[in-house]
Amino acid sequence: MKVLVTGASGYIAGHCIRELLEHGHSVCGTVRDTSADDKVAFLRELGEIELVAAELMSDDGWDEAVAGCDAVLHTASPFSLKADEESLVGPAVQGTTRVLRAAARAGVKRVVLTSSTAAIINTDAEIYTEEQWSDPEQCSPYPKSKTLAERAAWAFMDTKEARQMQLVVCNPCLVLGPLLGTRTSLSLSVVERLLKRQMPAVPNIGFSVVDVRDVATAHRLALETPEAAGNRYLLMSEFIWMREMSMMLKEEFSERGFRPPTMHLPYPILWLAARFDGSIKTILSDIGVRRTLDAAKAKSELGWKPRPVRESVIETGESLIAKGIVGS
Repeated sequence: MKVLVTGASGYIAGHCIRELLEHGHSVCGTVRDTSADDKVAFLRELGEIELVAAELMSDDGWDEAVAGCDAVLHTASPFSLKADEESLVGPAVQGTTRVLRAAARAGVKRVVLTSSTAAIINTDAEIYTEEQWSDPEQCSPYPKSKTLAERAAWAFMDTKEARQMQLVVCNPCLVLGPLLGTRTSLSLSVVERLLKRQMPAVPNIGFSVVDVRDVATAHRLALETPEAAGNRYLLMSEFIWMREMSMMLKEEFSERGFRPPTMHLPYPILWLAARFDGSIKTILSDIGVRRTLDAAKAKSELGWKPRPVRESVIETGESLIAKGIVGS
């Protein structure tokens, strides 16, 4: 198939492109600026790829990008824990609808949308599966943007415009794993902060983790599996507490001069820090919380097999060191 990957220079998108090329598909990718070599050079190293300039908040370039494509992987979405609602929700919702509308006009057969578990877990449940939806009114700006963008995608599929097209949604949790380019991803900041020892101690917070290479595999399987049409797939490997993650990094990298913190950070100190750092404020409600996420559907229906979380954590650290993003 010929596949369009939106936001091609992104962390997940780059791995999706490599996965597609390695499995015989041809790829077109959208980027904001095709001449920005610092952002797109690594894509050209992956193999033969066509790049088209297009942005989520403009109609320019999208018809050209989807022309002749059989499928679309829509990975592009604004991502910032510090951004306000206006700068996240509008681009996410309008951009998703813009891409779907262009795909429908071009006769694209299937769209795979990169959503997030943020569109699932911001509600009350004992076990989180694809059946759950986050309540936008309970969400901070980023999960709200992911929830409303995915809702908008499913709503578009009920319109006459989309009658010949299929939609599949992938909902990954915290994505770790090696970088392909030199630009880091916000999802890797937890490992980066630990290796740089940017905090004196570790808060009692945990993460459901999935490897970026497994996310890319899931996107390809969602594209290739006929029965996947009309489904959401929660992508998760294992849950890990931040202190466990830091201890893994310390065990692996201490001989190279890295000293990740392993002492416990008391909640009152974290609460005080949140008054001055908006990114910390967003995690206060997650202190001490362990959510149970179930990825059985992706495993059974797609034949998806995620790798162990330790492998993802260590290879994230190796990548950050190798690319010079962190140094001892």
